Amino acid sequence: MKKTITTLLSLASLTYCLGQQNPIVKGWYADPEGIVYNNRYWVFPTFSAAYEKQVFFDAFSSDDLAHWTKHERVLDTAAVKWAKKALWAPSVIQNSGKYFLFFGANDVHEGEIGGIGVSVADKPEGPYRDLLGKPLINKIVNGAQPIDQFVFKDSDGTHYMYYGGWRHCNIVKLKDDFTGLVPFDDGEIYKEVTPQNYVEGPFMFIRNGKYYFMWSEGGWGGPDYKVAYAIADSPFGPFKRVATILEQDSTIATGAGHHSVIKVPNKDKYFIVYHRRPIGKTGANERETCIDELNFDEQGFILPVKMTKNGVKFPLK
Repeated sequence: MKKTITTLLSLASLTYCLGQQNPIVKGWYADPEGIVYNNRYWVFPTFSAAYEKQVFFDAFSSDDLAHWTKHERVLDTAAVKWAKKALWAPSVIQNSGKYFLFFGANDVHEGEIGGIGVSVADKPEGPYRDLLGKPLINKIVNGAQPIDQFVFKDSDGTHYMYYGGWRHCNIVKLKDDFTGLVPFDDGEIYKEVTPQNYVEGPFMFIRNGKYYFMWSEGGWGGPDYKVAYAIADSPFGPFKRVATILEQDSTIATGAGHHSVIKVPNKDKYFIVYHRRPIGKTGANERETCIDELNFDEQGFILPVKMTKNGVKFPLK
Protein backbone atom coordinates (compact mmCIF):
# COMPACT_ATOMS: atom_id res chain seq x y z
CA MET A 1 0.00 0.00 0.00
CA LYS A 2 2.80 2.41 0.91
CA LYS A 3 4.53 1.74 -2.41
CA THR A 4 1.26 2.35 -4.28
CA ILE A 5 0.69 5.66 -2.52
CA THR A 6 4.27 6.72 -3.28
CA THR A 7 3.80 5.82 -6.94
CA LEU A 8 0.55 7.78 -7.14
CA LEU A 9 2.16 10.81 -5.53
CA SER A 10 5.06 10.60 -8.00
CA LEU A 11 2.66 10.42 -10.94
CA ALA A 12 0.72 13.36 -9.57
CA SER A 13 3.92 15.35 -9.21
CA LEU A 14 4.95 14.45 -12.77
CA THR A 15 1.57 15.51 -14.13
CA TYR A 16 1.83 18.80 -12.24
CA CYS A 17 5.26 19.51 -13.67
CA LEU A 18 4.27 18.61 -17.23
CA GLY A 19 1.27 20.89 -17.24
CA GLN A 20 0.01 23.22 -14.55
CA GLN A 21 -3.72 22.89 -14.13
CA ASN A 22 -5.80 25.88 -15.08
CA PRO A 23 -6.61 27.99 -13.14
CA ILE A 24 -3.05 28.77 -12.16
CA VAL A 25 -3.97 29.83 -8.61
CA LYS A 26 -6.85 29.23 -6.22
CA GLY A 27 -9.50 31.85 -5.68
CA TRP A 28 -11.47 34.28 -7.80
CA TYR A 29 -9.14 36.58 -9.75
CA ALA A 30 -9.71 38.53 -12.95
CA ASP A 31 -8.11 41.03 -15.37
CA PRO A 32 -4.62 39.51 -14.98
CA GLU A 33 -1.55 41.32 -16.24
CA GLY A 34 1.50 39.16 -16.81
CA ILE A 35 5.06 40.43 -17.01
CA VAL A 36 8.63 39.17 -16.72
CA TYR A 37 10.88 40.78 -14.14
CA ASN A 38 14.49 39.54 -13.93
CA ASN A 39 13.59 36.25 -15.67
CA ARG A 40 10.77 35.57 -13.21
CA TYR A 41 7.15 35.53 -14.32
CA TRP A 42 4.64 37.70 -12.48
CA VAL A 43 0.85 37.94 -12.64
CA PHE A 44 -1.03 40.87 -11.12
CA PRO A 45 -4.82 40.34 -11.19
CA THR A 46 -7.95 42.03 -9.86
CA PHE A 47 -9.43 40.45 -6.74
CA SER A 48 -12.79 39.36 -8.12
CA ALA A 49 -15.47 40.31 -5.59
CA ALA A 50 -18.10 42.94 -4.87
CA TYR A 51 -16.79 46.47 -5.50
CA GLU A 52 -16.73 47.29 -1.77
CA LYS A 53 -14.47 44.30 -1.14
CA GLN A 54 -12.02 45.15 -3.90
CA VAL A 55 -9.67 47.11 -1.68
CA PHE A 56 -6.37 45.30 -2.37
CA PHE A 57 -4.27 43.50 -4.97
CA ASP A 58 -2.48 40.19 -4.58
CA ALA A 59 0.34 39.17 -6.95
CA PHE A 60 1.76 35.81 -7.98
CA SER A 61 5.24 34.89 -9.20
CA SER A 62 6.84 31.83 -10.76
CA ASP A 63 10.15 30.67 -12.20
CA ASP A 64 8.51 28.24 -14.63
CA LEU A 65 4.84 29.22 -15.12
CA ALA A 66 3.97 26.11 -13.10
CA HIS A 67 4.67 26.72 -9.43
CA TRP A 68 3.29 29.99 -8.15
CA THR A 69 4.12 32.00 -5.03
CA LYS A 70 1.42 34.28 -3.65
CA HIS A 71 2.34 37.78 -2.54
CA GLU A 72 -0.54 39.13 -0.49
CA ARG A 73 -1.77 42.71 -0.55
CA VAL A 74 1.02 44.22 -2.60
CA LEU A 75 -1.16 47.33 -2.67
CA ASP A 76 -4.30 48.23 -0.72
CA THR A 77 -6.41 51.29 -0.06
CA ALA A 78 -4.53 52.01 3.17
CA ALA A 79 -1.72 53.29 0.93
CA VAL A 80 -4.03 55.24 -1.40
CA LYS A 81 -6.12 57.68 0.64
CA TRP A 82 -8.40 58.69 -2.26
CA ALA A 83 -9.22 55.09 -3.27
CA LYS A 84 -12.14 53.53 -1.40
CA LYS A 85 -13.29 50.57 -3.52
CA ALA A 86 -13.17 48.89 -6.93
CA LEU A 87 -9.40 48.50 -7.29
CA TRP A 88 -9.22 47.16 -10.85
CA ALA A 89 -6.92 45.82 -13.53
CA PRO A 90 -3.31 46.40 -12.46
CA SER A 91 -0.84 47.44 -15.15
CA VAL A 92 2.77 46.96 -14.13
CA ILE A 93 6.11 48.05 -15.52
CA GLN A 94 9.70 48.64 -14.44
CA ASN A 95 11.19 52.09 -14.99
CA SER A 96 14.44 53.69 -13.77
CA GLY A 97 15.06 50.95 -11.21
CA LYS A 98 11.59 51.22 -9.68
CA TYR A 99 8.47 49.10 -10.09
CA PHE A 100 5.20 50.81 -10.95
CA LEU A 101 1.64 49.56 -10.58
CA PHE A 102 -1.10 51.55 -12.31
CA PHE A 103 -4.66 50.84 -11.19
CA GLY A 104 -8.26 51.93 -11.51
CA ALA A 105 -10.24 52.84 -8.39
CA ASN A 106 -13.72 53.83 -7.23
CA ASP A 107 -15.61 52.94 -10.46
CA VAL A 108 -15.52 56.67 -11.11
CA HIS A 109 -18.29 58.68 -12.80
CA GLU A 110 -18.42 62.34 -13.82
CA GLY A 111 -17.93 64.62 -10.81
CA GLU A 112 -16.58 61.87 -8.53
CA ILE A 113 -13.07 61.30 -7.19
CA GLY A 114 -11.38 58.25 -8.65
CA GLY A 115 -10.01 56.95 -11.91
CA ILE A 116 -6.47 55.85 -12.77
CA GLY A 117 -3.79 55.96 -10.08
CA VAL A 118 -0.06 55.24 -9.98
CA SER A 119 1.86 53.43 -7.25
CA VAL A 120 5.56 52.66 -6.90
CA ALA A 121 7.74 50.15 -5.06
CA ASP A 122 11.36 49.10 -4.74
CA LYS A 123 10.54 45.43 -5.47
CA PRO A 124 8.03 43.68 -7.74
CA GLU A 125 6.19 42.31 -4.70
CA GLY A 126 5.88 45.73 -3.12
CA PRO A 127 4.76 47.14 -0.87
CA TYR A 128 3.51 49.76 -3.34
CA ARG A 129 2.84 53.33 -2.26
CA ASP A 130 0.78 56.03 -3.92
CA LEU A 131 3.01 58.11 -6.20
CA LEU A 132 0.85 61.20 -6.66
CA GLY A 133 -1.61 61.41 -3.76
CA LYS A 134 -4.37 61.85 -6.34
CA PRO A 135 -5.52 60.16 -9.56
CA LEU A 136 -3.37 60.52 -12.66
CA ILE A 137 -6.58 60.67 -14.70
CA ASN A 138 -9.85 61.53 -12.96
CA LYS A 139 -12.09 62.97 -15.67
CA ILE A 140 -14.14 61.39 -18.44
CA VAL A 141 -12.53 62.19 -21.81
CA ASN A 142 -13.91 61.11 -25.19
CA GLY A 143 -16.54 59.09 -23.35
CA ALA A 144 -13.93 56.74 -21.84
CA GLN A 145 -14.26 55.85 -18.17
CA PRO A 146 -10.71 56.06 -16.71
CA ILE A 147 -10.21 52.35 -16.00
CA ASP A 148 -8.43 49.35 -17.56
CA GLN A 149 -5.13 51.14 -18.10
CA PHE A 150 -2.25 49.46 -19.90
CA VAL A 151 1.21 51.06 -19.89
CA PHE A 152 3.18 50.33 -23.04
CA LYS A 153 6.87 51.03 -23.67
CA ASP A 154 7.50 51.62 -27.36
CA SER A 155 10.68 50.53 -29.10
CA ASP A 156 12.06 54.09 -28.86
CA GLY A 157 11.62 54.10 -25.07
CA THR A 158 8.51 56.31 -25.02
CA HIS A 159 5.82 55.25 -22.55
CA TYR A 160 2.21 55.42 -23.64
CA MET A 161 -0.90 54.40 -21.77
CA TYR A 162 -4.02 52.95 -23.35
CA TYR A 163 -7.14 53.00 -21.22
CA GLY A 164 -10.88 53.19 -21.20
CA GLY A 165 -14.19 51.58 -20.41
CA TRP A 166 -17.68 52.35 -21.68
CA ARG A 167 -16.72 51.36 -25.26
CA HIS A 168 -14.12 54.10 -25.73
CA CYS A 169 -10.32 53.83 -25.70
CA ASN A 170 -7.81 56.66 -25.39
CA ILE A 171 -4.03 56.82 -25.70
CA VAL A 172 -1.93 59.25 -23.67
CA LYS A 173 1.80 59.87 -23.42
CA LEU A 174 3.39 59.59 -19.98
CA LYS A 175 6.10 61.74 -18.46
CA ASP A 176 9.39 59.90 -18.03
CA ASP A 177 8.82 59.64 -14.26
CA PHE A 178 5.10 58.75 -14.60
CA THR A 179 4.00 61.78 -12.60
CA GLY A 180 1.82 63.21 -15.36
CA LEU A 181 0.88 63.34 -19.03
CA VAL A 182 2.78 64.92 -21.92
CA PRO A 183 0.98 66.62 -24.85
CA PHE A 184 1.46 65.08 -28.28
CA ASP A 185 3.15 67.11 -31.01
CA ASP A 186 -0.20 68.58 -32.08
CA GLY A 187 -0.92 69.78 -28.53
CA GLU A 188 -3.56 67.16 -27.78
CA ILE A 189 -3.23 65.19 -24.55
CA TYR A 190 -5.89 62.52 -25.17
CA LYS A 191 -6.33 60.76 -28.50
CA GLU A 192 -9.17 58.34 -29.07
CA VAL A 193 -8.13 55.10 -30.82
CA THR A 194 -11.28 53.02 -30.30
CA PRO A 195 -11.49 50.06 -32.70
CA GLN A 196 -14.65 48.31 -33.88
CA ASN A 197 -16.59 46.50 -31.11
CA TYR A 198 -14.21 47.70 -28.38
CA VAL A 199 -15.62 47.57 -24.84
CA GLU A 200 -12.62 47.62 -22.45
CA GLY A 201 -9.36 45.92 -21.45
CA PRO A 202 -6.78 47.23 -24.00
CA PHE A 203 -3.39 45.56 -24.41
CA MET A 204 -0.49 46.11 -26.81
CA PHE A 205 2.69 44.27 -27.80
CA ILE A 206 5.18 44.37 -30.66
CA ARG A 207 6.16 41.33 -32.73
CA ASN A 208 8.35 41.48 -35.83
CA GLY A 209 7.95 45.23 -36.04
CA LYS A 210 4.14 45.12 -35.99
CA TYR A 211 1.90 46.55 -33.26
CA TYR A 212 -0.67 44.06 -31.97
CA PHE A 213 -3.50 45.90 -30.26
CA MET A 214 -5.97 43.76 -28.32
CA TRP A 215 -9.17 44.41 -26.35
CA SER A 216 -12.22 42.79 -24.77
CA GLU A 217 -15.74 42.76 -26.19
CA GLY A 218 -19.13 41.82 -24.73
CA GLY A 219 -20.24 42.04 -21.12
CA TRP A 220 -17.71 41.18 -18.43
CA GLY A 221 -20.37 39.60 -16.20
CA GLY A 222 -21.84 37.34 -18.86
CA PRO A 223 -20.82 34.35 -20.98
CA ASP A 224 -20.06 36.24 -24.22
CA TYR A 225 -16.98 38.14 -23.03
CA LYS A 226 -14.19 37.71 -25.59
CA VAL A 227 -10.90 39.09 -26.94
CA ALA A 228 -10.29 40.57 -30.40
CA TYR A 229 -7.26 42.21 -31.99
CA ALA A 230 -5.87 44.46 -34.70
CA ILE A 231 -2.43 44.86 -36.29
CA ALA A 232 -0.93 48.27 -37.09
CA ASP A 233 2.33 49.91 -38.09
CA SER A 234 2.13 52.52 -35.33
CA PRO A 235 1.13 52.68 -31.65
CA PHE A 236 -1.59 55.11 -32.79
CA GLY A 237 -3.17 52.74 -35.28
CA PRO A 238 -5.42 52.89 -37.15
CA PHE A 239 -6.60 49.70 -35.47
CA LYS A 240 -8.73 47.74 -37.91
CA ARG A 241 -10.32 44.73 -36.24
CA VAL A 242 -8.93 41.44 -37.57
CA ALA A 243 -10.74 38.73 -35.60
CA THR A 244 -11.80 37.28 -32.27
CA ILE A 245 -9.09 35.04 -30.80
CA LEU A 246 -10.44 34.09 -27.37
CA GLU A 247 -14.04 33.27 -26.48
CA GLN A 248 -16.21 30.87 -24.51
CA ASP A 249 -15.98 27.11 -24.98
CA SER A 250 -18.96 25.08 -23.78
CA THR A 251 -16.64 22.27 -22.65
CA ILE A 252 -14.19 24.48 -20.71
CA ALA A 253 -15.46 27.89 -19.58
CA THR A 254 -17.45 31.00 -20.47
CA GLY A 255 -16.76 34.70 -20.06
CA ALA A 256 -13.16 34.47 -21.32
CA GLY A 257 -11.49 37.85 -21.59
CA HIS A 258 -9.59 40.81 -20.15
CA HIS A 259 -6.19 39.37 -20.86
CA SER A 260 -2.53 40.17 -21.22
CA VAL A 261 0.35 38.53 -23.08
CA ILE A 262 3.64 37.17 -21.73
CA LYS A 263 6.63 36.65 -24.03
CA VAL A 264 9.16 34.03 -22.93
CA PRO A 265 12.55 35.78 -22.66
CA ASN A 266 14.79 35.29 -25.70
CA LYS A 267 12.20 33.13 -27.49
CA ASP A 268 9.46 33.74 -30.05
CA LYS A 269 7.02 32.09 -27.68
CA TYR A 270 3.95 33.73 -26.17
CA PHE A 271 1.27 32.96 -23.61
CA ILE A 272 -2.06 34.62 -23.04
CA VAL A 273 -3.03 35.26 -19.43
CA TYR A 274 -6.77 35.79 -19.00
CA HIS A 275 -9.77 35.16 -16.82
CA ARG A 276 -12.72 32.88 -17.44
CA ARG A 277 -15.81 31.60 -15.67
CA PRO A 278 -15.96 27.83 -14.97
CA ILE A 279 -18.79 25.84 -16.52
CA GLY A 280 -21.70 25.79 -14.09
CA LYS A 281 -20.79 29.12 -12.52
CA THR A 282 -22.94 32.15 -13.34
CA GLY A 283 -21.96 34.72 -10.71
CA ALA A 284 -20.40 37.82 -12.27
CA ASN A 285 -17.40 37.64 -9.93
CA GLU A 286 -16.80 33.89 -10.26
CA ARG A 287 -13.74 34.40 -12.42
CA GLU A 288 -10.45 32.50 -12.40
CA THR A 289 -7.05 33.31 -13.87
CA CYS A 290 -5.63 30.97 -16.52
CA ILE A 291 -2.74 30.74 -18.98
CA ASP A 292 -2.71 29.14 -22.43
CA GLU A 293 -0.50 29.31 -25.51
CA LEU A 294 -0.77 32.16 -28.00
CA ASN A 295 0.27 31.13 -31.51
CA PHE A 296 0.63 32.81 -34.91
CA ASP A 297 0.33 31.66 -38.51
CA GLU A 298 3.04 32.23 -41.14
CA GLN A 299 1.60 35.64 -42.03
CA GLY A 300 1.73 36.80 -38.41
CA PHE A 301 -1.98 36.60 -37.67
CA ILE A 302 -2.97 35.30 -34.24
CA LEU A 303 -4.54 31.86 -34.26
CA PRO A 304 -7.69 31.23 -32.18
CA VAL A 305 -6.69 30.37 -28.62
CA LYS A 306 -7.64 26.92 -27.42
CA MET A 307 -8.60 27.10 -23.75
CA THR A 308 -7.35 24.12 -21.78
CA LYS A 309 -7.56 22.64 -18.33
CA ASN A 310 -3.89 21.56 -18.43
CA GLY A 311 -2.48 24.97 -19.21
CA VAL A 312 1.21 25.43 -19.96
CA LYS A 313 3.19 22.47 -21.37
CA PHE A 314 6.65 21.80 -20.00
CA PRO A 315 9.46 22.16 -20.52
CA LEU A 316 9.16 25.48 -22.34
CA LYS A 317 10.78 25.07 -25.76
